[in-house]
Amino acid sequence: MKKIIHIDMDCFYAAVEIKRNPSLAGKPLGIGGSPESRSVLCTANYEARKFGVKAAISSAMAVRLCPHLILIPPNFEAYKAESRKVREILERFTLKIEPLSLDEAYLDVTECKQFGGSATLMAQEIRRLIQMELNLTASAGIAPNKFLAKIASDWKKPNGQFVIPPDQIADFVEKLPVDKIFGVGQVTAKKMHQLGLKTCADIQKQSLSQLRLWFGSRAEELFQFARGIDERDVQTHWERKSLTVEQTFDRDLKTLDECLQQVPEIYLDWLRRVEKGAYQDRIKNIVVKLKFYDFKGTTHEEAIAGFPQEDDFKRLLEKAWLRRREPVRLVGLGAHLKESIIRRVKPSKQQLQFAI
Repeated sequence: MKKIIHIDMDCFYAAVEIKRNPSLAGKPLGIGGSPESRSVLCTANYEARKFGVKAAISSAMAVRLCPHLILIPPNFEAYKAESRKVREILERFTLKIEPLSLDEAYLDVTECKQFGGSATLMAQEIRRLIQMELNLTASAGIAPNKFLAKIASDWKKPNGQFVIPPDQIADFVEKLPVDKIFGVGQVTAKKMHQLGLKTCADIQKQSLSQLRLWFGSRAEELFQFARGIDERDVQTHWERKSLTVEQTFDRDLKTLDECLQQVPEIYLDWLRRVEKGAYQDRIKNIVVKLKFYDFKGTTHEEAIAGFPQEDDFKRLLEKAWLRRREPVRLVGLGAHLKESIIRRVKPSKQQLQFAI
């Protein structure tokens, strides 16, 4: 049976800012732009969360909820630098690491010999090293699979860890609320509640065929997760499947011409990122995303034979805009990428040096 650890840094962006400026400790802190702009928060620390401030709400709403909130623009270079240091600590235990973002990752420690092979003790030591060497804290979940390990890491936050042993899986998942299941968002959770599915025990009572009628292609995954089963391996090589650049504007773009005028700048940003990642030969589809004044959005996507030019995106933008012909608050340009040949090659240690 596998031994999986999920490491989740506590309020990572905010914690890095406090590390850089200790005078912020103990004060409500949000990472985001000015409340006069349309910025949304990347994260907030626990002092701010007491007031209802959380990630993905607007900076303006955050300040209304917590008038003495300190807002700091995100510094992703600093966060990446700290993430790389965390990654170096993780690699002292295993190279079987699957990064999920800058602040969390899965580790497969099944074959590790440290601490007599105890995943619980390894997680404890990882967290100790992160706090001692980096002055940051992390929470950990330990379980026989990724699904349960991720849930467990949230159980004792902040700065704690929780273990789900194999012989306790059945009892644990029976009581687990359905909105804790990986991939179940607010809409799906609401549908489940309407169907009388409140916990994994309720899902277990349903047949696979019934779940297919309700949830389509997700049925089998829900059937397995509700029983604590997850056979996914820790993936040490991650490959980008799309690349999109978005820009939110301080004022709505009221006409098609105003929208088209924004394309050159966004296209140049997108082009720089394509070149930096050497994705030029992997582009298969291009897509334009619009979000209107009422936060409702639309996308238009088309396959493309050659390398996309600025005019290709303008053509797609016009098609998307004509669906509503209303003021636009966000424009995004992007592409879906083909699978690369390197994906079939086993990653070397050098390929694993990215931040978690």
